[in-house]
Amino acid sequence: MKKKSEDNVNIKPRIFILPCVLLVLIIIFLLSQNALNTTYYPLIQQNVFMEINHTVGQFSDVAFNITQLGDGAVILSFFSLLFVYKNKFWKIVVPALLVSFVFTIVLKQFLAVPRPAAVYDNDSFFIIGRKLTGHNSTPSGHSITVFTVLTSFIFAFMPKEIGKKITMFCLVISLGLLIVSTRIGVGAHYPFDVLTGGLIGYISGIFGVFIYNNFPKLTSWIGDINFYPIFIVCFLAFLGVSVDKILKTNLLIYYLTLPCLVFTLYKIITVYVGRKK
Repeated sequence: MKKKSEDNVNIKPRIFILPCVLLVLIIIFLLSQNALNTTYYPLIQQNVFMEINHTVGQFSDVAFNITQLGDGAVILSFFSLLFVYKNKFWKIVVPALLVSFVFTIVLKQFLAVPRPAAVYDNDSFFIIGRKLTGHNSTPSGHSITVFTVLTSFIFAFMPKEIGKKITMFCLVISLGLLIVSTRIGVGAHYPFDVLTGGLIGYISGIFGVFIYNNFPKLTSWIGDINFYPIFIVCFLAFLGVSVDKILKTNLLIYYLTLPCLVFTLYKIITVYVGRKK
């Protein structure tokens, strides 16, 4: 059945222009600094990295908890309730995350930028949690995930009034920037890693909206009760991840996911079993 037009999210193709322009400006800036290489890219960001890292890193426990939201299983656990009450969000975020996954894999492999801990003196900045020294720094995968999810949320719940639209957009984007800044605070990424990651995540979220609007058959199954078992398994997996992380790290953020997941599982299992009787 074709989706009713009033269910569509009102976006224009030009919405892709701003994030793409910002990405181009970042590339032009790096080019002007002769920093489109793995040697100078970390060097031109060192002062800004150190300043942000030292500021955020002083709140190590808070930063380490918040940065876990860049893990898809964690952030989606908090949004699991929307599967019951607003599955439009899930119809947008699922294809959006698939797009973001492709961006992440391809760009990290192609760019192969060393992590801060592989370049800077490790005694000169905060490293919170596991020390990362691989050559997969750019773009920040956590930042891509955060902004993909938050962008999907923005468009799933976008109010009609322009004033409320602007307020919601600014608040959610500010929240996203706060979350991804912790990637610098824990010593895992450079500033441009999280900026490009955020922009790519935003673009991925828009792609999710585009797919939701124009290819309804690709996402209609998400709200179909016959496919509930898939999401029951997914949410059980998220629950297992949280319990495992609690046992290993005992971070507060994982405890907070538990009531969301348990309630969501209770609701969708109840609905699924009730409809199947």
